[in-house]
Amino acid sequence: MNVRLSTRFLLVVFLLGALSRTEANEALRKALIFHASFDTGLQADFALGEKRLFHAPAMNKRSEAKPGLPPSGEVVVAAGAGKFGNGLRFVKKKSPVVFFEAEKNFPYATSNWSGSVSFWLSLDPETELEPGYTDPIQITPRAWNDAAFFVEFGKDEKPRQFRLGVYADFKVWNPDNRDWNSIPWPEKPLVSVERPPFAKGKWTHIVFTFENFNTGKPNGVPILYLDGQRQGQLSPRVQTFTWDPAKTSIMLGLSYIGLWDELSIFNRALTPDEVRTLTTLRVTDLIK
Repeated sequence: MNVRLSTRFLLVVFLLGALSRTEANEALRKALIFHASFDTGLQADFALGEKRLFHAPAMNKRSEAKPGLPPSGEVVVAAGAGKFGNGLRFVKKKSPVVFFEAEKNFPYATSNWSGSVSFWLSLDPETELEPGYTDPIQITPRAWNDAAFFVEFGKDEKPRQFRLGVYADFKVWNPDNRDWNSIPWPEKPLVSVERPPFAKGKWTHIVFTFENFNTGKPNGVPILYLDGQRQGQLSPRVQTFTWDPAKTSIMLGLSYIGLWDELSIFNRALTPDEVRTLTTLRVTDLIK
């Protein structure tokens, strides 16, 4: 192959790659329904529902919510310290709950429901977190074990495990009302990572996807990814979530201490390639 043909070949490869990236980004843009970068304020950059961030005294007092961050300073804007631009810094374990409203911002459907959630964390779990469970995100209208998604750091392992929790309606996943502590770990609706890649000064990308929820069939599957790598999934099962979207909250940083940034929510289960794309993509660029 002479120099001219080689140059043309490389140009074609480059153009095809650029076209492929453009098409992939456009597919992500069409699936995006919510994004909060915290770069220009506390409101979401893009949302189908309420854009404002709220705080309330506690999870069970969300009816008392007020816009913005708690004035007492347990959660603050970390100027220039986010994954991109600004982020949030959670300073104390015991702090007011901070949340976005889920109605229209989370893709709830009563049948054949799917979606994806993406965000970034920066912390050393071994030195920065206080004892006890920590939920960097929890999405539910009721409680952690009743129609809820969450990711958590365990309370007492060494090193602390990181988990995705996907709890269908309580009567669906626990019809016999067994005590949670008596349920063997393999039967709990959790995806566990024994040695997650979190470290001080490092940003870690978290994505969870779910599909075939609210079908009434044992085919609902959630998957957890860290830094673009698939960590595990729950076995297919009936995933019935009965939500009132108007009473559902996207709660951030429950008992969390560390940096938090770039919340993105999509209306379908992203592919593994799309999840990897998000590890190098500034989602704000999709909505410009």
